[in-house]
Amino acid sequence: MHTRRSLLLATGLAATAMLTACATSPSPSFAERPPIVFMHGNGDSAALWQTTIWRFESNGWPRERLFALDQPYPLARDDDAVAQPGRSSTTDSAVFLKAQVERVLKATGADKVVLIGNSRGGNTIRNYVQNGGGAAVVSHVVLGGNPAHGIWAVKGLRENNEFSGLSGFMQQLNAPKGPNGEEVTPGVKWLTLRSDNNDKYAQPDGLWIGSPGQPTNIGYDGPALKGATNLVLPGVDHRETSFSPAAFAATWQFLTGAAPRSTAIAPEAQVVLDGRAIGAENLALNGGKVTVYAVDPATGARRGEAVHGKNIGADGRWGPFAARGDTAYEFVLSAAGYGTTHIYRSPFPRSSAIVNLRPERLTPADASAKAVVVFTRPRGYFDAQRDTMRFDGQSPPAGVPPRGSGVSSSRLRLPAAEPQRAVTGEFNGERITGLTWPAAQEHVTVLELTY
Repeated sequence: MHTRRSLLLATGLAATAMLTACATSPSPSFAERPPIVFMHGNGDSAALWQTTIWRFESNGWPRERLFALDQPYPLARDDDAVAQPGRSSTTDSAVFLKAQVERVLKATGADKVVLIGNSRGGNTIRNYVQNGGGAAVVSHVVLGGNPAHGIWAVKGLRENNEFSGLSGFMQQLNAPKGPNGEEVTPGVKWLTLRSDNNDKYAQPDGLWIGSPGQPTNIGYDGPALKGATNLVLPGVDHRETSFSPAAFAATWQFLTGAAPRSTAIAPEAQVVLDGRAIGAENLALNGGKVTVYAVDPATGARRGEAVHGKNIGADGRWGPFAARGDTAYEFVLSAAGYGTTHIYRSPFPRSSAIVNLRPERLTPADASAKAVVVFTRPRGYFDAQRDTMRFDGQSPPAGVPPRGSGVSSSRLRLPAAEPQRAVTGEFNGERITGLTWPAAQEHVTVLELTY
């Protein structure tokens, strides 16, 4: 196993031991696993929970009781009280979550659900539980990298943004509750997961919010909440507080009172893939088309004709597609206003219904490029000090700073006219190769990491 993956596994096992030691009352095991609803973060989609759901399934949690949501307009408003096209307020998000929880309860017949949220998703969960009636139907909450006290708390700096610790929204969430002055809603079991010092949104310095050298008045412990079980996962970045093996191990321990059998993902004999073709607002690319090709993992070359194709309708679904768990694929997404995106992925060991496909736009900075290739890690960031990575032979990849986990993608612009060629991205043992496509015809290549 690669060194980095070994470290994450070891961290996960250590986290379970730490959690057992710090929890005042271990959560009971469930004879029948309750439904879990996963809430993504700012600008994200349900797809980020793919590996987390695989780990739950691999340890026996029923697939039909795992629900990852796609919130429409997932970006927060600049000012929570002022309507902004394509963005959502804290109220919008809580109303959406409430409706989805009610749908899940009805579909499963369960009395209560577990809520798991990353980043902004934690704000939504806390708001729903505290102010939207969620306390009556939620048993456990797990918050990964949630900016529970804001990302900044600076007078005069976007004070009515939901990520400001001085906002009315954040102040009322954190108001003392109960006789012990807890910051969490009583009657629900709470777990927070945070990094020791590597979360870009829990930093005392304003580097990652565009104000280097300026204090944010938020510490590394910003995601911790009085009244919750608060666990530190050393070295993880903002997204890995939710999507890493260590985060899964801690979450499983919290929900069941026992360590998971494994943080590894168990392969399935039959793999069926599905998901939605969506834009940045998580709305269906109605009228678009998805075509899937099996490719040679070493060269990115297509192995024959398309193995799947579908025109996208109002629901955005591009599947189902019966895949092979040992095969790498190229997903070609064409949509009006976006051009054509060629997304190369590693083999899928298990089925998933949240393989969401988002198009990549060409930007003005790409104007002179003959081909554009994006290397991206949706479930974590690139860290030059921590990770082993290479993009088209360059290490670290272009745009990745020498310190810190604050960048999750790298963009390669090939200026010279040259024949179509392979481009490879490598990250901690995962290797993806795709082909270049002509930018002049509005094509973009994306190498998307799974782990």
